[in-house]
Formats: sequence, C-alpha cells, structure tokens
Amino acid sequence: MDKINSLFTATATAKGGRNGHTAASDGSVGVDLSVPKAMGGPGKPNTTTPEHLFACGYAACFGGALDYVGKLHKKDATKGAVTCAVSIGPRELGGFGLSVKLRIEDKTFPQAELAALVKEAHEKICPYSHATRNNVDVQFEVIGG
Repeated sequence: MDKINSLFTATATAKGGRNGHTAASDGSVGVDLSVPKAMGGPGKPNTTTPEHLFACGYAACFGGALDYVGKLHKKDATKGAVTCAVSIGPRELGGFGLSVKLRIEDKTFPQAELAALVKEAHEKICPYSHATRNNVDVQFEVIGG
C-alpha cells in the first residue's frame, strides 16, 4: 500500500446506518439518509444515500484532478463538467459492490486532447481513481469539441 503525507483529514460520523444521519465533525456537511425504494427501503423525501455522497465526492475530486493536469499542460480545464454515476448492487462473490461511470464533457477541447487529459488525471492524479483502481469498475465517457 502506498503511504501518504497527509495534508488534510476530513472526519464524519454516521449514526443509524443507511436510515440515519451522517455529518462532518466540523459541521460543514450533514445529511439525513434513507435506503431508496429501489433497494427495498422507505426512500424518504429530502434524504440521500452513501452512493450520492460518493458520486459528489468523486465528481468534484476528478474535476480538480483534471484542472491540475490541465495546468501541467498549460491548458484551462475548468470549463468542463464531470458527472459521476455510482451504482450499488449484489456482487457475484456475495455482499454488495459499486460501479462508477464518469462522464467528462468539455467542448473547448478537441476529443483526443480531452481524452488524454482525462486518462492522465485518472491514472496519475485523482485519489478517488487511485482508491477504486482494481477494486471498482470505473468507466468513462469523454465528450470533447
């Protein structure tokens, strides 16, 4: 396992699992949770799921990684949109697993150039990509100009 030199640590506590509440220790984020109806839960209004939170985090983190890679190449990669879809379901080996689809759209870049930046961000920079590599199926849709 690759060791890191920690620059920042986010801490959160969840109570009640998927039908409870989770919040960051610094008060920056707090949400009520419920299991969606599609998973046999109540699907309470104005609640979220761990998958929503993961999707938000991965989309934001990947956008930051793409911006970083753009700067390395003296390009402005801040105009695009990163959409992350996180799915949950039963695994063949038991338990549950996740899959991820990242859609990166930035019409200010030619397709091939955007694809190269996305590949570099995924392979070298994004911590979510490092964390999911060889453990979660991550697929990409890249849409340039």
